[in-house]
Amino acid sequence: MWTANNWNDYEVIDTSQGEKLERWGDYLLVRPDPQVIWNTPKRHRGWKHPNGHYHRSSRGGGEWEFFDLPQQWSISYDSSACHGLTFNLKPFSFKHTGLFPEQAVNWDWFSEKIRNAGRPVKVLNLFAYTGGATLAAAAAGANVTHVDASKGMVGWAKENAVSSGLEKAPIRWLVDDCMKFVEREIRRGNHYDGIIMDPPSYGRGPKGEIWKIEESIHPFIQACTRLLSDDPLFFLVNSYTTGLAPAVLTYMISTELRQFDGVTESSEIGLPVTQSGLVLPCGASGRWSSK
Repeated sequence: MWTANNWNDYEVIDTSQGEKLERWGDYLLVRPDPQVIWNTPKRHRGWKHPNGHYHRSSRGGGEWEFFDLPQQWSISYDSSACHGLTFNLKPFSFKHTGLFPEQAVNWDWFSEKIRNAGRPVKVLNLFAYTGGATLAAAAAGANVTHVDASKGMVGWAKENAVSSGLEKAPIRWLVDDCMKFVEREIRRGNHYDGIIMDPPSYGRGPKGEIWKIEESIHPFIQACTRLLSDDPLFFLVNSYTTGLAPAVLTYMISTELRQFDGVTESSEIGLPVTQSGLVLPCGASGRWSSK
């Protein structure tokens, strides 16, 4: 498993009974996690005294209960490969805070490749959310095109860029349906040295376009490979859908990038849990990189 173990401002303290206790900077949150099917003793005091607790409803969805939590705060990420990133956090509907910390393990991976490329690198980040991967790639020196269907998420990503001192970095911010954008880029003849995608299990584009990952992911990967340059650097697919196991990602990526000289590897990704010393699984990633 690839583990995001370079965080200082974030920590999974404990997990039990369908929930995880997390430290986000100076604040403790309790949030649901479907992977946590075990029932272990909740010994840490944070379980009883969090700053925020998201309660899932039996009818679907849920709501936040806050105890001395600001409307917005920030945390930073620094590692040997990827440093100087600052993210603005705020709890919003359906338990999220605006950041998926486990993705740091992928930021480190492609940041090293960009820094060591010895040439200009163009990166396309699809389903780019609040810009974690975008900022990591830009901080490493890449020119980045950031695409997400949500205007609000793109605005949030721009705020993160300013907080990270990357407001003048070569980032193109686009609110667009990712599949339609890729199709237009193919027609325009544009190419990228690295492609990152973090597709949702289910989603809608700005004009109501429906995305179902099991039906859409393979043709989408096929289309994206047509945007790779003649000498591509990397290709990254992340998935939170349990049906897309690492071996499935390896198969799809290896099949569609077989014309390039490179290596494909896939794995679960996870976050270390302080109390148990174990790792909480957080989805899977498939990576292709040039030899």
